[in-house]
Amino acid sequence: MRVLLYEWCCSGGLADRDAAIAREGRMMLEALATDAAKDSSLEVSVLVDATMTLSLPASARTLAVLPGEEIDRLIGAACDADWTLIVAPESDGILLDRVRKVRASGGRVLAPNDHVLVAASDKQATIDVLAARGIPVPAGRAVAAGEPIPTGFHLPAVRKSQTGCGCEELSVVMSRDVAPAPVPTRLEAFAAGTPVGVGVLCGPGIAVPLPVMQQRFSSGDTPRYLGSDLLADTRMAARATNRALAATTAIGADCGWLGIDLILGMRDDGRDDRVLEGNPRMTTSIVGLAPLFASSLVAAMIEAAAGGTPVLKPAVVVNSRAGSFRLADG
Repeated sequence: MRVLLYEWCCSGGLADRDAAIAREGRMMLEALATDAAKDSSLEVSVLVDATMTLSLPASARTLAVLPGEEIDRLIGAACDADWTLIVAPESDGILLDRVRKVRASGGRVLAPNDHVLVAASDKQATIDVLAARGIPVPAGRAVAAGEPIPTGFHLPAVRKSQTGCGCEELSVVMSRDVAPAPVPTRLEAFAAGTPVGVGVLCGPGIAVPLPVMQQRFSSGDTPRYLGSDLLADTRMAARATNRALAATTAIGADCGWLGIDLILGMRDDGRDDRVLEGNPRMTTSIVGLAPLFASSLVAAMIEAAAGGTPVLKPAVVVNSRAGSFRLADG
């Protein structure tokens, strides 16, 4: 099975290097290549910016990407592969554009269909889909670029970029005097609790949840994502998994990976749990998740996408860092 790995930051897409974004991209791509190498039936190729040096398994084939050749190189290599895994931000249509171009050229991509990618690229649209299907979400609304905090909106609130990814424009709004954001945002009610993420492997009629990861953020009014750890509380993990599976069904993901972010509230019955968003692409959680399994998550994604039921084998030995990572580790 020929598998192509593409990560936007490291595969020629990020011409103007952003240190933080590039670091996360490197972590994900190296983790994916290492994970895929667990399965000897996978013949793995990795698109790598010709100016970069990555730590990849010896079995992985490196395909150099020269400046200005990113899209053409991706399409050409994807057409020679059985499956392509694209990791790219939803912002500015980057993910949707790459997926569409590969599919238009006849390549198969481990990614949801277009309508899921379009909806997931807009946080307000995602929330609308979830709410319409009875999934509990924070109350909120879209706010135009330059628009002040709406009169009467209950504070504190959380403001985030409507079409960005990660912590773009993320802030906790405590006062109506805060400066308007320069981009469209979603403003939502602040939900107290434990932030978690659940990765789900998706296929036609298939949804396989992965272990729940508790997310860590910096303190203050402009929190930044720092990394994650396995959620130790089994009852909370069960609540998160059930909510994530319900959200996956509501969103309609049918192929690849869907990451669901939630806040688990203080009530044991889960009535104040809230689903925040869905990410239709691999996230940095792969860095902590992959070491938990002796089998390959990439191979499991392919199995699910093909309509099979993947069997994940837990690692026999789990070192002290497995299931936990910090972005500062680089």
